[in-house]
Amino acid sequence: MGRWDGPAPKPRGQAFSDILYATWTDDEPDYRFFPGDELEVAVPSAPELTKTVTVQPDGRVALPLIGPVMAADRTIPQLEEAVAQAYSRQLLRPQVDITAKASPLKVFVGGEVGNPGVIDLTGDGDALRAVIQAGDFKTSANRSEVYIIRRGPDGRGMIRKANLLRGMRDGRADLVPLRRFDIVYVPRSGVAEAGLFMQQYFRDLLPIQFSYALGNQTFQ
Repeated sequence: MGRWDGPAPKPRGQAFSDILYATWTDDEPDYRFFPGDELEVAVPSAPELTKTVTVQPDGRVALPLIGPVMAADRTIPQLEEAVAQAYSRQLLRPQVDITAKASPLKVFVGGEVGNPGVIDLTGDGDALRAVIQAGDFKTSANRSEVYIIRRGPDGRGMIRKANLLRGMRDGRADLVPLRRFDIVYVPRSGVAEAGLFMQQYFRDLLPIQFSYALGNQTFQ
């Protein structure tokens, strides 16, 4: 309910700049590391090398004996393979086990909320919780048509709409569980703002890590 496949939605008669979005899917993609993530790297055959490290701003992790290894945008199996290959120059057939530590869920909340911007949600997060943490709805907000934009498996943006007003009245909201780097946009009640949305939030305010390919354009 509240999802589209193919063309962008048309809030109150105006299209989102006629952008083609990817088909929305709730399938959980493989976790990929990002700067700031914490992980444990264990080498069972050499336990003294086991270390908890943080992915640095350049995307690398510093490890003993082998130096920095690129971790950003790699899944756990991909990073385990890369680290094992690097250690193979020092160790005989090394096995590497990597465990991702829990980290805040980083999302962007924009539009008619008290404090728009990037927020960190601890534990499980949903769209309503994100809005409340971002200063709650303004009186001018359209709470029944909140948009969630997510990067799809191929990097293209997916979009869906959620009615958060219903949940505030009777507890049956379409809350939409969020993932890292999701965008929650609350439009102004009674106003079609597609052009302003695209310009202000995709081009001007989004941090660099919130990168989405929409149609033939990439917004960061």
